[in-house]
Parts: sequence; structure tokens; C-alpha cells
Amino acid sequence: MAPFYAPSPVKTPESVDSSQSSFGWKVVLFNCDCHSFDEVEQQLIKATHCSLSRAREYSWQVHSRGAAAVYAGPKERCEAVASVLEDARLRVKVENQ
Repeated sequence: MAPFYAPSPVKTPESVDSSQSSFGWKVVLFNCDCHSFDEVEQQLIKATHCSLSRAREYSWQVHSRGAAAVYAGPKERCEAVASVLEDARLRVKVENQ
């Protein structure tokens, strides 16, 4: 029987302490009324590899606050995440934390 290896956790803004992070970059997703929650959630899962429950938390934050940080990491990875979100015509910004 092969050993079971748990996948490594995906770093999200909640699990990244920006004061101790060497990454220093984040992806901010902005609210728009042109996408359904389902569309946003599916794109977040595709871009960040987060769970459906995490994607739902992010989509609600974006809807209720107008914007939310949905990913934190190295600049190049943040740009890749932003590109996937932009492919679905979502409004995003990569910024230094």
C-alpha cells in the first residue's frame, strides 16, 4: 500500500502574515455586478487553487466590501493569478503589501 501524502496548504491572505512575509505582494479582486457569485467562485478556484468554501468567503467579501485580497505570494505568482482572473474579465490589481 502506497503511503498517503497530504497536500501542502495553499497560502491565502488570511494565512500569510504580511509583517513576516517575504512575499510582499497580493492580488486584490474588485466587485462588479456583471458576474454571478458562481462565476467568480469558479475563477477563484481556477486561479488560486483554493477550496469552494474559501472561494465563497472571498466572493462574499468582495461583494460586501467592494474589494478583497484573494491571494498573497511572490510578485510573479500574483501576476499569474491576476491573469487568470482577468481572463474572465474580473477586475483585479496586483499590489505591494
